[in-house]
Amino acid sequence: MTKTIVFDVNETLLDMAALDPLFDRHFGDTTVRRQWFAQVLLTSMTVTVVGDYTDFAKVGLAALGMVAERRGVSLNDDDQMEILKGMRSLPAHPDAAGALAKLKQAGYRLVTLTNSPPAMVEAQLNNAGLAPHFEAMLSVDKVKTFKPSRAVYDMAAEELGEVSSSLWLVAAHNWDTTGALAAGWRAAFVGRPGMVLGALDREPTVRGKDLAEVAAAILTVDG
Repeated sequence: MTKTIVFDVNETLLDMAALDPLFDRHFGDTTVRRQWFAQVLLTSMTVTVVGDYTDFAKVGLAALGMVAERRGVSLNDDDQMEILKGMRSLPAHPDAAGALAKLKQAGYRLVTLTNSPPAMVEAQLNNAGLAPHFEAMLSVDKVKTFKPSRAVYDMAAEELGEVSSSLWLVAAHNWDTTGALAAGWRAAFVGRPGMVLGALDREPTVRGKDLAEVAAAILTVDG
């Protein structure tokens, strides 16, 4: 069986806390960053359910406008673009490079699968120094729908030339691991700070508090 691990990018590999100073400057509250990204995800899922599609950057702008309006904050175009551009230069989590190197050394193909458009994820991984670890960078843009739609996971399996049951999905999002499991994949949940599984989520194949623990657990399962 081919050993392939597919990684989510934002929050799983890259540390979005680096955006906190921007949200502190524009909103006076670093916690707004989490509120914004939660709205990004809700908006992306909404457009998926109703059958619409627009790229993730536009979803990010729409969500930012909603959060600003709720909090009575006025953001001009430059303010909004400053925050979105910050997404391109997110640093990797400290555990990311080591875990990726360990898995690659063990013979796994490493791939990313994100809601971000191809140019965005390529810039992110290059800026974070993680791009050399990955064989391919897959985007939902191929099927014009966002995770956790099954069409995304099926597309990834087809692009990789593998059956779903041979694939691992690694993510710090409960909806992503649940989506992959529903599509017949195995899944590993990364318990980043603030990230939890819910009572209605499908139980991941493995879980760990960080990528080091997750990598070790995957190696144990695949023996």
